[in-house]
Parts: sequence; C-alpha cells; structure tokens
Amino acid sequence: MGKKDKKKKGSGIEKTLKKTEKKLSAKQKKELAALGEEDIEKVIAQIEREEAARQKVIETVVAPPSRRVNFSLTPHPFKNELIMFGGEFFDGQKTVVYGDLFFYDLDKKKWTVVKAPGAPPPRCGHQAIATQANKGELWIFGGEFSSPSESQFHHYRDLWVFHLGDKKWSKVSSSGGPSARSGHRMVNIKKNLFVFGGFHDNLRDYKYFNDIYCFNMATYTWSKLETSGNPPAPRSGCILLPTPENKILVYGGYSKNRVKMDVDKGHVHTDMFLLSPEKNDQTGLKWKWTLMKQSGVHVSPRCSASATLIQPGTAYMFGGVYDEEENDEELNGNFYNDLFCLNLSKSQWHTVHLTGKTDQNNKKKRRKAKCDEEGDNSDEEVEETADEPMEVVLEQNEVTDDDGIFTLSFGPAPTTSKTSTTNDGTVSCAFTPSPRINPGLAVKNNVLYMYGGLFEDGDKTYTLNDFYSLDCKKLEEWVTIVKDDLSSQVWVEDESSDSESEDDSEDDGDDESDEDD
Repeated sequence: MGKKDKKKKGSGIEKTLKKTEKKLSAKQKKELAALGEEDIEKVIAQIEREEAARQKVIETVVAPPSRRVNFSLTPHPFKNELIMFGGEFFDGQKTVVYGDLFFYDLDKKKWTVVKAPGAPPPRCGHQAIATQANKGELWIFGGEFSSPSESQFHHYRDLWVFHLGDKKWSKVSSSGGPSARSGHRMVNIKKNLFVFGGFHDNLRDYKYFNDIYCFNMATYTWSKLETSGNPPAPRSGCILLPTPENKILVYGGYSKNRVKMDVDKGHVHTDMFLLSPEKNDQTGLKWKWTLMKQSGVHVSPRCSASATLIQPGTAYMFGGVYDEEENDEELNGNFYNDLFCLNLSKSQWHTVHLTGKTDQNNKKKRRKAKCDEEGDNSDEEVEETADEPMEVVLEQNEVTDDDGIFTLSFGPAPTTSKTSTTNDGTVSCAFTPSPRINPGLAVKNNVLYMYGGLFEDGDKTYTLNDFYSLDCKKLEEWVTIVKDDLSSQVWVEDESSDSESEDDSEDDGDDESDEDD
C-alpha cells in the first residue's frame, strides 16, 4: 500500500511568512526610491570592494576627529598613542556612520588619519581591543551601519584585525562566532577575545543577547562557552571587564521588551555577575555565572556609561543616563558626569574624589595669630579668604587603595559644588567634563583620556568632540585637550516631525541607539 504524500507541518506558516517578507521588501524598495537611498547591503558590499582594491597606505595629519559617539578608543600596545575607529553622528535629520581610523600621538599632540588596504566598512556600536602579538594587532568585532534616514540598519558579525606593524587590514574567516549584533562588549584574557551580549534590530523586531563566545587569537577559532549557574538577563551596553584572576565581570546594561503592540518598555540593569572558569575543566569552555553582592558607595541606576581598566583589578566608569517616565509617551533623561572606581576583586564601588589644583587667589588658611614682635600676644584665630565667598564641601570617609604602583584616593564627590578643602585647609576647585553617554575612554601611562559622547537637551541631541585627560596618579582635575564649541553644531529639524506619532517613533529610535550601544 502506497503512502500518501503528507503536507509538511508548518509549510503553510512558512509560505505566509515568505509572502509577508516579500511584501515588506517591495514596500521598502518603494520607500528607499522615494528617499533616494540604495539598498544598504549593496552599499556595504561596494564599500568593501573599494577598500579591498586600495593598494597603498595613506597617512595624513589632520584636525581632531569630528563629533561622534559609539566609536572605539584604544591604547596602542607599544607606542604612546591612542587609536580611534568608527562612530556615528546625527544632526536631527541624517545619520553619518564613520569608518575612519585615527591615531593620536600623545607626545606630539597630533592626530593622523590612516587609510590602509582592505579596511572594514563603516560601523558604530562595535568593540575594539589592541594586543602586543605580531608587532601589535587591533581587533574589531561587530557593530552596525545605518542609512542616512535610519530607514535601514545592518548589524555586523564580522571580525577584523589591523596589523599595526604592517598597517594592513585582514578580515578573519572563521565559522561558529556570535550572530550579528551591536552594543555588545568584548574583553581580552590571555590569547582569547570574549564577546558578551548585545542586540539586533531589523526595524520590525529586536532581540537582546546574553550568550558569550570566545575567539582564540592563536588558532583563529570561535567557540561558544558552556555556562552554568544563574546568568545575566539578555542586555546590551553593559560594563564588561577582566579581573586579575582571569575571570569576567558584568555590570549593568540596557534591554527592552514589548508590553503591547507598538509599545516597548526599557529596563536599566543594575546587577553584577562574575563568570568564572569551571574547576578541573580541560577544554577552557566551561564557565559558571555567579550573582555578586556589590559594596561601597551606591551607584544610581544608569545605562550607556563608559568604563575602562586603569590598572589590573581597578576600573573607572564615567557618565551615563537614566530615563524617567513622565507619562506613557515621554521620557526625561538624567545625564551624569560623575566618576566611579570599581575594585574588581571586591566588587566594591568608590566615588573618585578629585582634589583640584590649588588656587592661590582663593586659598583659605587658619592659623593662630601670635604677633609677639608687633606686641599682639592674643590667641585670636585669623582667617585669610578671597573677596568672594566660596561654597566648601568637606571630605568624609575617604578611602585609599595602594597597589604598589600608585595610590588611589576615593571619597564622596561634591554634589552642588566643584569646591573642596584639602587636609591643610587649602581651597581647591576640580573641573569635571559635562554629562554625557558613551564617550570613548582609554588609559595610557596612568592617564585616563576621554573623547566625545552624546547628551540630549529637550528634543535636541548634541554629539561632542571634546577631549580630556585625567592623571590617575595625582587625581587633581580633568585637563582640557580640545574644547567643544557647541554653538558650531547645527541641529536640523526633521521635516517629517509634524505629527505626534512620528515624533514618538523617532524618539524611540534615538533612545534605543543611544542606550543599547
């Protein structure tokens, strides 16, 4: 007896999905034609072909990089330089995604843009790490590319390496790596790169990740870690740092979930996890998640803060934002410019207290006036002050952490004033850069550098290109290398923002881009 041909289960659903996808694709083509934009996949492919055809290296000394956010800033493994790659800029109407590679000479204080053969296409929300192997290598994974109208997004899953000695790019062909994503985080432990989290959005649906992959830079192979324990919830834009014990610490991040049709609710994570290798595991692929109890000062909830190691076991975190819901449709973003120190071995937070440089015109002394020579033997206390009154915040509960390299001093930072008093009674003022999210942070020779970032003022978004340094040994105050003139940034009102619904749609897109990366 012959068997009847049975209709495969799910084939009807598959046909419906294909038909829907085909309709959406046709609709998108019409929309792109109206906008004058090409298909984003074709644009990226053309860029890669052009970069692959490049024959020689071109280096040009240039002015500081343009305004940008969600780029990477990485210390050179050998030279006294910083390396910047990628990023994005939004002027209110159009988005520009960059693919340029800059080097900043810390001694000569000069920026150089390098155009080298085989460069990757432009991206933002990626991750970069520099290693000392093979005369120095810069590794870059993932990120995203957007069309000018932000009607198209492409998330990358590619891995690139820039050979610093030869000044040449190579695209790594290795299967088994993470799926396409941006807003992920990456750290280097020994000969391995670890990639955690991130998100993917195709404008119709989105997904957040909590998986973790390992890339062996010696064998050029990807592996997905087999984890046990209680893992972090899926998230992007978190803090990911290696500990001195070769473990991995995860803090915070951002995710959102769909509450109802066309309504999403964002969630700012404040938890901390430690990922540790399983004992007696010979494969190196079995790790365990542990929820950590945080101690020290309380860090207010925030996302899109930037963090970097300043020495093994110690990291600094700057800035961030927390959105408060005024109603179902409006958010009010609180942007931060405080600086925190995290002891990775103790999961302990400290507020970094900057002493400020002594101001001789405003110094304040208290002494016993004993003027025997003038005939005044009273014990009256005399105070020397400036003509203008100054608000003084006293130091309390100061903590020091000495690791043998240099001593770090932490304590509560002033909240209403940049003025504080030192132990000898001298008044000092410490300058701090303005609040922002996702600036580039990098440490070289015990000096912390910060570039750019973004903040919002009402409906306007300001992308920065200021540049600062902070001596982590002296901890006096931030030094301005490049000052930002916000009056030079032109904000273009979007012509399509007349309707309230369109405004809400655009705001949602901006929040996601800023917080997820």
